[in-house]
Amino acid sequence: MDIIKEAQRVLMEESKGLEILSDSLDKYFVDACNHIQKADKIIISGVGKSGIVGKKIAATFSSVGIPALFLHPVEALHGDLGIVNDNDISIIISKSGTTDELILLFPYLKKRTNIIAITTNKDSYLAKNSDIHLHIPLEKEACPIELAPTTSTTLTMALGDALAASVMKMNNFTEVDFAYNHPLGQLGKNLTITVGDVMHKGKSIPLIEVGSSFKDALIVMTDKPLGCLCVVEKEKLVGIITDGDTRRALNRYDMISDIQIGDIMTANPITVDSDVLVGRALSIMENRKSQINVLPVVDSDNRCIGVVRIHDLIKSGL
Repeated sequence: MDIIKEAQRVLMEESKGLEILSDSLDKYFVDACNHIQKADKIIISGVGKSGIVGKKIAATFSSVGIPALFLHPVEALHGDLGIVNDNDISIIISKSGTTDELILLFPYLKKRTNIIAITTNKDSYLAKNSDIHLHIPLEKEACPIELAPTTSTTLTMALGDALAASVMKMNNFTEVDFAYNHPLGQLGKNLTITVGDVMHKGKSIPLIEVGSSFKDALIVMTDKPLGCLCVVEKEKLVGIITDGDTRRALNRYDMISDIQIGDIMTANPITVDSDVLVGRALSIMENRKSQINVLPVVDSDNRCIGVVRIHDLIKSGL
């Protein structure tokens, strides 16, 4: 058997399923988003693989500012229903729409909340009795015997992502909001620490006037070794000279006295504001055809108030 071909077949089957799901979205999806946005919290329940997917959807919702939790249907009937309030909304996930544990739980949830059912069966009990039914248009599972939950779980998880992202958009959820829920690790730091927190400033900034000599430029770069020289005119940033620019200039000219700062600098360089998040600054430096290692930091009048290196940004997340 060609293992790669089999793996590709599975991925193509699931990819096809995602396209069909995307095309099937209708007003019920919009209704579900509106209910989720207005709810105090989201109660998600499911059994087996659907339950595992439900736990992931609940975790995604919570991470983007939509309070959610997973409620196991059996535990719910033995006391955990106390977590469900009238202003909540429930999402029940069942491939068949006929899962015994969920049908047993259904009337008790229905007394307290509206219910969104996610199933592959439009004619099932859960589909017909829920307030909103989100249909998973499953043609077949991608596993070789078409039984193990594969395509169905992929589509359900993707639908959960679509719900979360759509409500995020409705809530105008920002990077700063995201950071509040992810305070630890590189991700949280990238979303809470600003360039102003890590930049070199004051007397450590390598500054030189545009009309200065190249010899003076070398002295400043040696005295303040940050990998660049910020060229200013009447306090306004007009250019930047990097270590690489310096080496290339020394290669090109026989006499240092022939080198003019204005000839070797990069005019109107890329800059950032001090309140830009370090994650955004790192993206600016890396997502280019030619990566840059240092950025001047300017104020609203284009005055150079700092320098930040890629090393500083990476170090800030350690």
